[in-house]
Amino acid sequence: MKKPEVLIVGAGIAGPALAYWLSRNGFRPTVVEHARQLRSGGSAVVVKGPAIPVADRMGILPQLRGLATRNRSLTLLDPDGRRILQLPLTSDKAPTVEVTRADLSEVLYRSAQTEAEFLFDDTVTALDQDESGVDVTFRRSAPRRFDLVVGADGMHSTVRRLVFGPERQFASDLGLYGATVPLEPDAIEDPTEMTMLTVPNRMLVLHPSRTTPLAIFTFRAAQPAPHDRKNIALHKQTVADAYADVRWRAPELVAAFLDHPAPFFDPLTTVRLPSWSRGRVVLLGDAAAATSLLGDGSSMAMAGAYALAEELSAHPGDHARAFAAYESRLRREVGPRQRRVGLLSRLMVPRTRPGLAVRNAVGRVVGRTRA
Repeated sequence: MKKPEVLIVGAGIAGPALAYWLSRNGFRPTVVEHARQLRSGGSAVVVKGPAIPVADRMGILPQLRGLATRNRSLTLLDPDGRRILQLPLTSDKAPTVEVTRADLSEVLYRSAQTEAEFLFDDTVTALDQDESGVDVTFRRSAPRRFDLVVGADGMHSTVRRLVFGPERQFASDLGLYGATVPLEPDAIEDPTEMTMLTVPNRMLVLHPSRTTPLAIFTFRAAQPAPHDRKNIALHKQTVADAYADVRWRAPELVAAFLDHPAPFFDPLTTVRLPSWSRGRVVLLGDAAAATSLLGDGSSMAMAGAYALAEELSAHPGDHARAFAAYESRLRREVGPRQRRVGLLSRLMVPRTRPGLAVRNAVGRVVGRTRA
């Protein structure tokens, strides 16, 4: 019997995880990724909650623990860089593993690469579906037909745009920008400590990561401008303007951002759709329900991949029921997170000094509960 063929668009976190589980449930997955290779670098992500048992079932949990960052504490600084509070980041009550996004992506890819076809340096340009399948046009490869298509291509999903409509219909701006830049290894003194300085409307984090420290900028711009994802010069100027009067190591870290040829920069948004599927096309991970700031994106992607593969296996030949069951399961996880993201953004990056005092007081309470 012919195995159903599934095209997965995106080889970040959700795509390889789904390919792994589909291959073990009687499907033939193909993963297409517009980048020429797996992306290196990137911020640290936390594998936690429902992703822990998924990683355990895949047999990759020991690998992830071996690749974990050494980050064990968060130190909060006042505007002059003086320490005001230190919080533990590990707890026996809730097992988590912090790894770089690149390391997690690599581990998932290696788990799936012998079971799935991977096409790099390519992407989809058109999807034409009917009752029995989806005709896919690629930018480089020859056209092909698949039984199902999964958009696992992130916040700015091409699949979502082609099938559901333009991004502006589903993305909600949190009023914040996020930017990161890698630093030299000697940029940090303690590889077990993450340091955070916050002033009204701006947060600056120095993260030790595993081998390459990162400077992380999260801020509200005084004069938000229309976002152009390709205008690196504008991104650099926006960060420089936002942190011009911030003390501590801000001048040094901003200079590193300005000197980097392609630092990361993006508005922080959430993505909400009334339905994650249309016909034989379904969305997964950030393409379906991105939630900035919470640090749950990778874990939700892994949990979603497992749930989608499980439901497709449980409903052979009935993708509509499988998609509905998968969406119902994941919305129970994602919904509460999206509802509190606005409050969290105000707590993480307060607008005023009294707001900062409240944030720090909350931090002290959290620190006592984890101690």
